Amino acid sequence: MVVLNRIYTRTGDDGTTALGSGERRPKYDLRVAAYGTVDEVNAVIGIARLHAGGDSELDGLLVRIQNDLFDVGADLCLPDQGKGPGGARLDVTELQVEWLERQIDRLNAELAPLRSFILPGGSAAAAYLHLARTVCPACRAPDGRAQGPTG
Repeated sequence: MVVLNRIYTRTGDDGTTALGSGERRPKYDLRVAAYGTVDEVNAVIGIARLHAGGDSELDGLLVRIQNDLFDVGADLCLPDQGKGPGGARLDVTELQVEWLERQIDRLNAELAPLRSFILPGGSAAAAYLHLARTVCPACRAPDGRAQGPTG
C-alpha cells in the first residue's frame, strides 16, 4: 500500500515535477502528461460512481477499474522500480486486461446491436462514463502526436 503523508512538495514551480523516483522531468514530459491523464480518467470514473444510483455491480466494476488505473499511474510514475509489496511493480498484467475485456463483452452482449453512434447522456453516470471514454485515448498520446506511421 502506498502511504501519502502530504500531497504538496514545497519545492516551488520551476516548470518541472518529480517522478516517484525523485527524478525531475519537465511538466510537459510525455510520461508526466500520461500519468496526469490516467489520473483524470480515474477522477471522471469517480464522478460516474457517484451517479450510478446505488448499482452495486456497476460500482464494483468501476472500483476495480480505478484500482487498475492506479497501477498504471504507479508504473508511469516509477518506471524502473515498484512500490508494491516487497518492491513489486504495480503494472497492469495480462490477467487484468483479459478481465476488463470479458466485462466489456458481457455488458455489450446485453445490448441491442448499435445502428448509429450514441449521443452521450441518458443519465449522469452514462454521460460521465462517455467522458472517461473520450479522455482515455489521450493516455496513449497525450501530446496528440501519432505514435507511428499513418496511412
